[in-house]
Amino acid sequence: MIVLDDVRAARHRLEGVAHRTQVLTSRTLDERTGAPVFLKAETFQRGGAFKFRGAYNKISSLRPEERSRGVIAFSSGNHAQAVALAAKILDVPAVLVMPEDAPVAKRRATEEYGATIVTYDRYTADREQLATQLAADRGLVLVPPYDDPFIIAGQGTVALELLEDAGHLDILVVPVGGGGLVAGCAVACRAQSTTVRIFGVEPELGDDTRRSLRAGEPVQIPVPRTIADGQQVTQPGRMTFEINRRHLEDVVLVSDDEILEAMEFAFDRLKLVTEPSGATGIAALLQGRVDVDGARVGLIVSGGNVGVHRFCELLSNHQGLQIPHGS
Repeated sequence: MIVLDDVRAARHRLEGVAHRTQVLTSRTLDERTGAPVFLKAETFQRGGAFKFRGAYNKISSLRPEERSRGVIAFSSGNHAQAVALAAKILDVPAVLVMPEDAPVAKRRATEEYGATIVTYDRYTADREQLATQLAADRGLVLVPPYDDPFIIAGQGTVALELLEDAGHLDILVVPVGGGGLVAGCAVACRAQSTTVRIFGVEPELGDDTRRSLRAGEPVQIPVPRTIADGQQVTQPGRMTFEINRRHLEDVVLVSDDEILEAMEFAFDRLKLVTEPSGATGIAALLQGRVDVDGARVGLIVSGGNVGVHRFCELLSNHQGLQIPHGS
C-alpha cells in the first residue's frame, strides 16, 4: 500500500519534468450538473495523458544497473507513449508490447519516442504474459501500466495539484481502466479529507472494476469491445483493487454513445479534444450518474490521445448533443 508521502515523493521526482496541467471550468457544465465542476485537463500532460506521471516516477526510481538493461511495458497506447517518452528522457532502452489494432496516433507517437514495438492480437493473446516472458528472455525491467506502487504514486500527483488549485472538494470523479489513476488520487485525497466521496467511471462494456468491487475480489471479464480503448482492461490489478475497495464510493457506467456526447461537449464548450477514455467522467456528470447537486466537484479528464481522423470518424455519424447557449 502507498501513502501520501509516496505521492509527495513522486511529485518531487516529477518537478520540472511533468507539466502542471490546467484546471478548467465551464458555466454550461455547472448549469447542467447543478454544481461547480473543476476539470483537471491531463490532455495537456506530456505524452497527452496522465500516464507520463507514473511512468517517469517508476523509471526514474530504477537503479543504474536496471536502467542499463532497459524496460518493457504492455499497453494499448497511453502507457506505451508514457514509458517510451520517460525512457527517452532518461536514456533508457524501451520495448513496448502493443495490440495490433492500437490507435494509429498512439502507435506513431510511441515509435517517434524511439521505442521498439512488439504487437499482439488483443482478443487472443495475453499481453501481460507476453511482456513478462520477453522481460525474462531479454533481461528487461517490467514497467506495469497500473499495478505498481511507483506507478500509482505518480498518478496520485494529479489529485495533489487539483486540490491545490481548486481547493476543497466534496466529490472526485475519475475514469477507471486498470485503476492506477483513481487509486493514486484516492490516496492523495483521503489523506487530506476524510469526507470527500470518490467515484470511478467505466464504460458499460468494460466494467471489470465495478464487478470486482461488488464481488469483493478481482473479477476477470472478456476483452471489452468499446470505443474507450484506454479502458479495455479485463481485470483490475491486485494492488489497485485493494486500494480502490477501501476508498471508492462507487463505480458508475457510461455507454459508448454517452462517451461520444461527452467528447462533443468537451470540444464545443471547453475547446478540449479528448479521447473516449478521457471523456468518461464528463459523460457520467452529463448523464447524472453521480449526484453532485450543490457539491464542489473535481473531475479528471485523463487523456487526449486521439488522432484527427479517428476523432472525426467517431463523431461524424453521431447525433449531436443539444447544448443550450452559454459559455
